[in-house]
Amino acid sequence: MKLPVSLFLLTLLSACSVGNLPGNLSRSMMNQDDPAIVEAGAPAYLLLLDALILTYPDDEDFLLAGSRLYGAYAGVFATDPAQAKSMADKAMGYARRALCEYDDDACLLLDGPLENIRPALDEDYDDDDLPVFYAMAVAWAGWIQANSDDWNAIAQLSKVKTIMEWVATLDPAYDHATVQVYLGVLETQLPPTLGGKPELGREYFENAIRLSDGHNLMAKVLYAKQYARLMFDQELHDRLLQEALQADPQSEGLTLINRLAQKQAKNLLAGSADYFE
Repeated sequence: MKLPVSLFLLTLLSACSVGNLPGNLSRSMMNQDDPAIVEAGAPAYLLLLDALILTYPDDEDFLLAGSRLYGAYAGVFATDPAQAKSMADKAMGYARRALCEYDDDACLLLDGPLENIRPALDEDYDDDDLPVFYAMAVAWAGWIQANSDDWNAIAQLSKVKTIMEWVATLDPAYDHATVQVYLGVLETQLPPTLGGKPELGREYFENAIRLSDGHNLMAKVLYAKQYARLMFDQELHDRLLQEALQADPQSEGLTLINRLAQKQAKNLLAGSADYFE
């Protein structure tokens, strides 16, 4: 027998306090072993968070949880570019609202000149401010990806990179070292002849693997996809993907992303011979 969605949500809300819901929701999803379950359940969670944000419009935790979930859905489960853009817009909007609720000056800072951002971050903010700035950078990166056909969006990557570099300076292993993965991707978008810095990107990917004790499998997969393919290094490419496929995906806070990484690794490895021929 199927329970009505409203009854399910009521049960969920009565099982834990509303204040604990964002953290518990994020943790339960990231520890889910089956991406299909998350894909099927995510729309209900999106509606739930939308409702909570309507009820508590100034609550930073709900805004950040909404941003994370909309951003994840846009990047992983969106069925077409239009849906991805719409969800990335929502993620970006929630993240910005959270940042502005947290600190009006932070919003003004990110709207200002690029050269002012890092000095202000270093002078006015510290470790306590990492979660909200990192969430903003993640949502921003996802929004740029969803709007990669817009040069005005791509031009904002430098600001995202600046925030990520600041986060990595204060906490190199932040978010299971995923901050290092983001920086690795940002440095391997272009070959050296066009201004890319793939060797710096390689350092970031290796940092992510080391700092996560090898548990962050997406670091290996994107290392292969972004760096090894860019540098046409099939040996490194195939080794990294094989290691990701052979690893145990179960890891606190990383199980879902590791399952998705293994799925991507399988596809990349299947196409290795054609890519490197």
